[in-house]
Amino acid sequence: MIDIDRTAPVVVRHEIVVAAPPETVWNLHTAVDAWPAWNTGIDEAALNGPLREGATFTWLTHGLDITSTVRALEPGRRILWGGPAHGIEGEHVWTFLPEGDGTRVVTEESWAGPPVEADPEGTRAALDASLTAWLNDLKTVAETR
Repeated sequence: MIDIDRTAPVVVRHEIVVAAPPETVWNLHTAVDAWPAWNTGIDEAALNGPLREGATFTWLTHGLDITSTVRALEPGRRILWGGPAHGIEGEHVWTFLPEGDGTRVVTEESWAGPPVEADPEGTRAALDASLTAWLNDLKTVAETR
């Protein structure tokens, strides 16, 4: 199974339980073009073609212009994307698990590269804050649908 780089200098993991069905949470999360409407950390996002393994999407977050490639996709359950951005090689996996009437969302991301090696604690703090905000935004919008 394709995964994040667990040996990278920075690896961050968070999870949250969302009081919404997995289908709702998955559909929100994988509608890349709509991310800026609900994710406060994303200014622009565009999926280039259908969502599938090998698809790319571009997005602007925290001043970083990123192109990511979908490396693994299990519809409704798991998505992993990654790619280089400003000297950082990032890999990001999201898992969606039914839990009672809701969904447990688990996100894990690895960062490697010269900017990370130069300031592992600073980059870890930035990634930690970004993922926490993303999960909270996803929970808020999914629970109001």
